[in-house]
Amino acid sequence: MNQDPFQEYMRDSEPGKREKSYAWQTGIGLQAVDGLKTSDYLLRTAVRNIKGEISFQEAKALLQSYYEEHPPRTFEDRTEEADKVSVRIAELLSEKAFSFTPQEYISIHRKLFAGIYSHAGRLRDYNITKQEWVLDGASVLYGSATELRATLDYDFSEERNFSYKGLSMDEMIHHLAGFLSRLWQIHIFGEGNTRVTAVFFIKYLRTLGFELTNDVFAENAWYFRNALVRANYNDLKKGIHETTVFLERFLRNLLLNEHHPLRNRTLHISWSNDEAMKPDIWTKKPDIEPKEPDIGAAKPDFMAEFLPKTAGNIRKLREAFPEGEIFGRTEVMKVLGLKASGASELLMKLRKSGLVEAVRGQGKGKYRFILFS
Repeated sequence: MNQDPFQEYMRDSEPGKREKSYAWQTGIGLQAVDGLKTSDYLLRTAVRNIKGEISFQEAKALLQSYYEEHPPRTFEDRTEEADKVSVRIAELLSEKAFSFTPQEYISIHRKLFAGIYSHAGRLRDYNITKQEWVLDGASVLYGSATELRATLDYDFSEERNFSYKGLSMDEMIHHLAGFLSRLWQIHIFGEGNTRVTAVFFIKYLRTLGFELTNDVFAENAWYFRNALVRANYNDLKKGIHETTVFLERFLRNLLLNEHHPLRNRTLHISWSNDEAMKPDIWTKKPDIEPKEPDIGAAKPDFMAEFLPKTAGNIRKLREAFPEGEIFGRTEVMKVLGLKASGASELLMKLRKSGLVEAVRGQGKGKYRFILFS
């Protein structure tokens, strides 16, 4: 599908369709936190659900039948996971029921990943590390396996006893960012923590009176995860300190409909701190050149993370589509001679690395380069 199938329903005057469209957009968009992509079949199924032709239960049954007839060809193909988790997220976000408890948080994991992960709804019993691109391969220090439940209970207790009375909106967002980052840092599950945290947090925000009907989560899920990483990482020898500034920027767009640029490259620890910590520098002075001509020397070598062949393909694309020119999977296939799957994989890598940004209003799956070296 070249056009975003949800936009007409986001603008629909019927509240039920708008809410379902938001739920589906968010569910599908959140798969990007684990580098997953949904199928066209899921999009068609989602539209039928939004129109009221089928229920969520029927949508899940259709997906189950579809993958029984079309099983993944390889172990690495996680499209089935992306599709099934997307519909489950959409269903949960469409439900009004919610309780602010650790049990609710754990049950969301079970509901999202039952039949997908053997450990669905179970706390991990081993310690973990995860190499992060934004940390140059370093890992956040996650919660100790022996203290997961105690830490989770403590964070919930602290938030439950916190009062937002008398706080300014800036203070509220700062506090919410802190709670969100601490909840995520525990990482109580083996996999799926970011998606569970996002769903739980959205439902919690609604109990606080926030109406979430924009596409911030859908379009910026990878930024959301990287912001959580930066909120939980210190390397004092290198002058790197944990900060919620990026997460607060995301929340301001989400809750206040502000328009701070959410660009993954600015979250990289090698990015100039002065540039990264100024949320409006790109919107206030979009056409002004940096005063120091060698400022690029302080920026990370983003091409270094790619294999030589991939880096070569990216350079060809950058030559074919200079800054500002819009392209999609079809154009990538033509320029590089790749098959559809290869083009999609390359586009996913470009988005995750922050080299391209999604372009709105041009149909789904359209991008442009935002960083040149």
